[in-house]
Amino acid sequence: MTTQQHRVYANLYKDSVSLMAVSSALMAVPDIEAASVVMATNTNRENLRNAGLADVTDAKVNDLLVVVRGEATACEEALALADRLLAEQPVDDSGDGTDKGRPSTSLRLAVAADPSANLALISVPGPYAAAEALKALKLGLNAMIFSDNMPIESEVEVKRYATDHELLVMGPDCGTALINGIPLGFANVVRRGRIGVVGASGTGMQEITSRIHQLGAGVSQAIGTGGHDLSSRVGGLSTLHSLRALGADDDTDVIVLVSKPPAPEVASVVLEVARNLSTPVVVMFVGAGDGAAVDEQLHTASTLAEAADLAVALLTGTPAEAGATPAAQLPLPVELQERLRDAASRVSDSQLSLRGIYSGGTFCYEAQALSQAYGIYAHSNTPVAGNPVLEDIWTSREHTIIDMGDDDFTRGRPHPMIDPTLRDERLLAEAEDPSAAVLLFDVVLGYGAADDPTSHLLEVLEQARSLASAAGRSLPLIAHVCGTDEDPQSRKTVVAALEAAGVFVSDSNAQAAQMAGFLVSQIAASANSGELTEPGKK
Repeated sequence: MTTQQHRVYANLYKDSVSLMAVSSALMAVPDIEAASVVMATNTNRENLRNAGLADVTDAKVNDLLVVVRGEATACEEALALADRLLAEQPVDDSGDGTDKGRPSTSLRLAVAADPSANLALISVPGPYAAAEALKALKLGLNAMIFSDNMPIESEVEVKRYATDHELLVMGPDCGTALINGIPLGFANVVRRGRIGVVGASGTGMQEITSRIHQLGAGVSQAIGTGGHDLSSRVGGLSTLHSLRALGADDDTDVIVLVSKPPAPEVASVVLEVARNLSTPVVVMFVGAGDGAAVDEQLHTASTLAEAADLAVALLTGTPAEAGATPAAQLPLPVELQERLRDAASRVSDSQLSLRGIYSGGTFCYEAQALSQAYGIYAHSNTPVAGNPVLEDIWTSREHTIIDMGDDDFTRGRPHPMIDPTLRDERLLAEAEDPSAAVLLFDVVLGYGAADDPTSHLLEVLEQARSLASAAGRSLPLIAHVCGTDEDPQSRKTVVAALEAAGVFVSDSNAQAAQMAGFLVSQIAASANSGELTEPGKK
């Protein structure tokens, strides 16, 4: 019999990443249907209600709240597991073998204990993040704000204070950074080098830094700015600070700037600052148009992968290569085109629609933009310009590409990069839809991501194919794996497992979108003419 149980931990604080990891562990308990581990703020409790978990009235905003739903014995087991995980102390991996003593309970005590500290990572509920950030800044610390749902007027206040005192604020809602080689939040293992990255895009930065590593170069710093930084209200305060800092950095020879399209007046200021740096800058505004070299100092790219290609070409001092067509934009290999044509020839007449199921928001955005070149204007919960809004985010219609890491899907749940349960359920739902012609999805590796991203995914993909096959359909699968072979999950191992399962695996998210667009255009051409033709790319 299904029941719901909860536990309140009075005056206990844990950061968001830790809470998402505990939630994921509780969800893995057999016969648990839903689990959420959150600070008991009003917003989080509302999110619990929206997620179908009943409200709990005996928790206060400083309390930590665990809610589970499932079989009674499973709930008891999950709550016991929560007791154990939440009681665990952080592992000191500094490797120096020294006794660090009791953990500091305030920023001031932390600075007193280690005066060399210069960065605070803030991960408290959004309404409280600005106060903590200001405390850090007033102690002379730079700040990375992992928290989301921080009021934008607070973001402006915090960033103006930082600008006035020559400090950096990354975020709010900054989930990715590489500072002095140290990954913060969701980040990949990449070698250090001489390319700096500034980004208002978490998975965009992961794609670029991973590809730079794959191309044999390395990263000096990767600075996240938060998704609102290039809005008209914030005015690019952190982006401008970061560009100037990297421009003056002796260890940075090339800079990559990545973001969704900024407010026009902010873009004008940012590009002017970038153009006047002595360091060449590659600009990638996702979905903002074709790439082309602008002048000797400023270059634009049309895909995340192309931004990495251009940066490495500029670093290696080969200007001709920097102006040539990057590998990320080359036509699909002939052999791959033949395999995709063969896959297209085996789908049934009802299968006409592309279905993209993404955990990375920037990947979703880039795939939508690139698909438009194939005449695919996909519905989405986060549509690019020209694409329609998906009114019911839980049900796809016609061409659909969705971001399952968006807040609408993660309220009361871990992000799909940590716990892909909801993503996997959506893949199966798409497989049951007779109009789905291809499933396009991402797998994001690195610190913060799921430890084992393939075991359950392979079972889900096999089940998806079985569902389609039972209905007389063939269902092509296309995946992009973001990460490096040095990541804890090893990209090479994950790619090999997916390919062995018959999945088309791309070199980049741009190529994955290209492959899906090619395949769907083949199907469309066949439906119109009765035979397959050359790509319908505009």
